[in-house]
Amino acid sequence: MPRLLSDPNLSFCPNYADDAFINTRLQLTNENITEPQAIVILRNIWQAENNAAKLQWQAQVDEDRDRREQLERLDNEEQERQEQETRDEEEAARKEDRKKNKHKYTAIPKLDVPLKSIILPSSYALRKLDKGDYVELWYFTNEGLDDAKLKSSVDEDAMIMATLAGGDTAWVSAASTRNARAVVDDQNLRFEDFCQACPRIIEAMQEAAWPTDRIQMMALFWRNLQVHDFRSMRDPLAQRALLVYQAEQRKRWHIAVKSARGAYDLSRINEVLLERTRSDLYLEERTKLDNKRDYKVSSFRTERKQLHANNSCFISLFKPNLTTSKLAIRYMLHATCHMPHATRFT
Repeated sequence: MPRLLSDPNLSFCPNYADDAFINTRLQLTNENITEPQAIVILRNIWQAENNAAKLQWQAQVDEDRDRREQLERLDNEEQERQEQETRDEEEAARKEDRKKNKHKYTAIPKLDVPLKSIILPSSYALRKLDKGDYVELWYFTNEGLDDAKLKSSVDEDAMIMATLAGGDTAWVSAASTRNARAVVDDQNLRFEDFCQACPRIIEAMQEAAWPTDRIQMMALFWRNLQVHDFRSMRDPLAQRALLVYQAEQRKRWHIAVKSARGAYDLSRINEVLLERTRSDLYLEERTKLDNKRDYKVSSFRTERKQLHANNSCFISLFKPNLTTSKLAIRYMLHATCHMPHATRFT
């Protein structure tokens, strides 16, 4: 059915008695229907058509209203969905920001300024601890803390060009890198620095929300090394063995945690491995001394051969000249023996 373009309720019945409708009336008049009756019939026909148009118009109005309400509902639902999506994105961004910058949202207690200075390790070390990974103790020594203080002005989100393990280069965040030339490996630390770093890294582990049993294990591990009998020995290799054992076993423990084998109690010092570490250090030191001695002996022999060859050249100058006097030859030999780095013939 064609759509109505105007409201039939606003229409008025024409005056069919008017001369404009004379032809219309004549089509209805005959011996049974008079002209007045034809006018009534025309009025009834218009009224019936108008009533039908009113019904169609009302249905059309209702349909338009329903369609409009549906569109409005869909628009409202879409707007609400977009608003909810925006709220979810903002909430996710806030959660991510809280996770990434948790210290930004730390609650402020009503406490006085502490007398003891706050320990602030490097961002690289803190990120490693947040992941539960291995990090060198050097970052928590006085030297490491001073280095972090000097570099605290560097933007953590800044990107720098770094060389990867395979030799390739890539852009990485400044906070995820370290200055390998400045970092001292655990086995090369002084025992005093080792003792300073342990309580500091334990405190950092607590702030990084490490499990309590893991923190206690690490604390007991370092405590057992610091009170070990090797600590009080006069042998310098004994203390070094404790540092090497600490470095090697802590690295292996972090590797084991991520493997199928799983972790173990690191605080239980393996005396067999510790003694083996000390023996390896002794052999290493002995090899260095032997190599140093062999190098000196080899250098001395090479120098003797060179000097012997130089002196032989002076003597060979006089062999073809049979007329040279014995006194001249003796004088030349005497002069040669007193030259720098010269040696007498035996």
